[in-house]
Amino acid sequence: MTSKAKAFVVKALGIKLQQPEPYYDQLTHGEPVLSSDSFLEQEPRTTEFLLGLIPTGPKIWQYFLSLFPFLSWIGHYNLQWLIGDLVAGITIGAVVVPQGMAYAKLANLEVQFGLYSSFMGVLVYWFFATSKDITIGPVAVVCQLTGGIVADMKDVLTDVPAHVIASALSILAGSIVLFIGLIRCGWIVDLISLTALSAFMTGSAITIAVGQIPTMMGITGFSTRDPPYLVFIHTLQGLPRTSLDAAMGLSALFLLYGIRGVCSYAARRWPRHQRLAFFLSTLRTVFVILLYTFVSWLVNRNLAKGQEKFKILLDVPRGFQNAAVPVLNKRIASELAGYLPATVIVLLIEHIAISKSFGRVNNYTINPSQEMVAIGVTNVLGPFVGGFASTGSFSRTAIKSKAGVRTPFAGVITALVVLLAIYALPAVFYYIPSASLAAVIIHAVGDLITPPNTVYQFWLVSPFEVVIFFAGVIVTVFSTIENGIYCTVCLSAAMLLFRILKGKGRFLGRVEVKSILDNNVVGQAPRNTQEYGTFTGHKDAPYRNVFLPITHADGSNPVVDLESPHPGIFIYRFSEGFNYPNASNSLQYMVDYIFARTRRTNLMTFDRPGDRPWNNPGPSRRQLKAAAALGVAPGEVGVNTDLPTLKAVILDFSSVNHVDITSVQQLIDVRNQLDRYTAPDVVHWHIACIHNRWTKRALVAAGFGYPAPHCDGLQHRWRSIFSVAEIGGSQSAAAAAEKQANEKELTNQASRRSTVGSPDAEGRRRGKTGETGDRKSYIGRSVAIHGMNRPLFHVDLTSALQSAIANVEASAEFRAGSGTMTEAPPSAPFEPSSSTSTLGKVVGQTANNAREMES
Repeated sequence: MTSKAKAFVVKALGIKLQQPEPYYDQLTHGEPVLSSDSFLEQEPRTTEFLLGLIPTGPKIWQYFLSLFPFLSWIGHYNLQWLIGDLVAGITIGAVVVPQGMAYAKLANLEVQFGLYSSFMGVLVYWFFATSKDITIGPVAVVCQLTGGIVADMKDVLTDVPAHVIASALSILAGSIVLFIGLIRCGWIVDLISLTALSAFMTGSAITIAVGQIPTMMGITGFSTRDPPYLVFIHTLQGLPRTSLDAAMGLSALFLLYGIRGVCSYAARRWPRHQRLAFFLSTLRTVFVILLYTFVSWLVNRNLAKGQEKFKILLDVPRGFQNAAVPVLNKRIASELAGYLPATVIVLLIEHIAISKSFGRVNNYTINPSQEMVAIGVTNVLGPFVGGFASTGSFSRTAIKSKAGVRTPFAGVITALVVLLAIYALPAVFYYIPSASLAAVIIHAVGDLITPPNTVYQFWLVSPFEVVIFFAGVIVTVFSTIENGIYCTVCLSAAMLLFRILKGKGRFLGRVEVKSILDNNVVGQAPRNTQEYGTFTGHKDAPYRNVFLPITHADGSNPVVDLESPHPGIFIYRFSEGFNYPNASNSLQYMVDYIFARTRRTNLMTFDRPGDRPWNNPGPSRRQLKAAAALGVAPGEVGVNTDLPTLKAVILDFSSVNHVDITSVQQLIDVRNQLDRYTAPDVVHWHIACIHNRWTKRALVAAGFGYPAPHCDGLQHRWRSIFSVAEIGGSQSAAAAAEKQANEKELTNQASRRSTVGSPDAEGRRRGKTGETGDRKSYIGRSVAIHGMNRPLFHVDLTSALQSAIANVEASAEFRAGSGTMTEAPPSAPFEPSSSTSTLGKVVGQTANNAREMES
């Protein structure tokens, strides 16, 4: 588009283009302010941002390679890795077979479907895995959730078999997870806190354990899918109906815990045999199932089908009898849609949490997005062999890690063991007692319950999150697992949002500190200088400025006397970022604090009672008469004249990464408000520790980063981005208020000059932070850190305070010399010979700090 066409479009649409940055041309084409090493900062461009989003050829190739992580290590596979994978794979295979069958019963399915899911999970995962330890397959929580959904669908989809519903659920949830992984949005799982995860696992474990007690005791006559508290009550009521199943279940449960306890004691008692004790403990489930299967065979071998002494599995099909294309139509999908959020959350949070934890323990990094791809592919392909929803198992992952697994290829070994069980052991499965399988489930989920010591650690770190934890557990116990998940996630999000919304910053004070090592001040002794990088060459070299909250809200020693930065100068640090949710609350706190500790610059702003705003009516008539009798000016009645006037605000952006339109607009509104408060002066705004170029661009667009150019003593509101009060342009309410204030200002300007005292009445003080003294210049090349075209953006709080003090004192000197209350003209700052130049002092001071930091 040509410049003429661009100008026509801009004029036709009424767009006011951003004016060039003040002083930029003077810095680039005028006399040099500093040396040739000065730096002019350029704004980031939208095209630059968009180009950064477009993937390059190497990035696209890297993306496709990242989908198959095994390509990076399979070429290095060796015999030593194979031995470790064989041991771990066979061990997990022996564990997953009985667990898979038990969890299938938990999912309201026949036991063979648990074997199908176990086979597909371990076989597929190694192609896409970024964790060597994770074992994908049926897990207690997912199976409990699936079982509840299958039970609910029986009343709606009466003609659809249970395993078809479970397979359809797996495909739908797996497709969602796969999509999230492919677009590399694995970070989404970070939105779920550890508190929510812990509450979810604890509540689910209690739900599962309580639901399996009736099966273990042989008690029937009620639904075990009711809320846990009802199941527990019905179980107590049904104790008189306990059958022989209780003998097979309770004894198996005690035996499982007994073997684990003995093995743990043996590992501590005989450390040399720890590995043997570990494998014996790991295989306890296999041993117990085989033992009770043998007992069941002895008891029931001569009995006709249906005459068994206790409940057993009976016929288990050999091979993949349900391998087929899954049935998924619009009717099934629409009925399952409401259950998908909870299913997806359950599939993700446990798997990602486990994989991250074991990755840190074993010194490798997992890719959450790629793990989602692995989960998604497993759950999409699993139903083709009859599988249902699967994810990472905590207990089997822990066993696999301890067994010495070397690579994800161990999953193939496990798949061969499961395949052997599917084809060779169905006859043995016939006599497995259902009560013993229930004991296996209860024993497996017991470790998922958060122990009291962990809850106590929660309390030490964040007491409110303990409330969230118990809320999630209670909702799960008295309702459903899905409601418990939603409860903890929503409460965690609400806590985060509340903290952001109500976050208030801190006002900082200055204190000089020194570091002491071995009773020596670091920086004074020559041996410490080079080791710790302390500056030398000045008597104050070992000392440095730090800025702490004036209220000592950070826990610093209240005995430390924090020095006010300078009369009328305030340092404000944002605590929870600076965006639209918390901008209003944070800035309101800042304004209230400043108003409480300063006074108006012009005490005669309200000459008459009628001039005052309705929300600040001022002193009563009786007080005004009494003050007049004492010779006190009306504007000074009820005002603490010892308070300083507001001179400058320093914002610490160290906790701010991004700003948005709302936060910047509210900052503009506060700037206009404070300028009216300090009229006819203006407030200098210094901003330190900005870490983002786009944040700088937004602040510059709003008029920050350089001194105010106003020099006539009138009010000039800063141009808004979007404000309701600005609607109407020159005819807006804001423009009318400004015009009214300026008319009064022009009328009474001469009178005000005669009544306002000298700025020296407040006392002039140059703090230690403003000293430049005879500090020695350091040898070496000096360069500016921040752009010279944005002199009020500073690298740290010390340089910001130095510049603010220099500005205040230079302005006071200029007013004292000229006999006026107005600001220095905007052209003065760039006259190098002007020692009283406001911006000249700012630029010079900033450059001095740059030399100190970068020489």
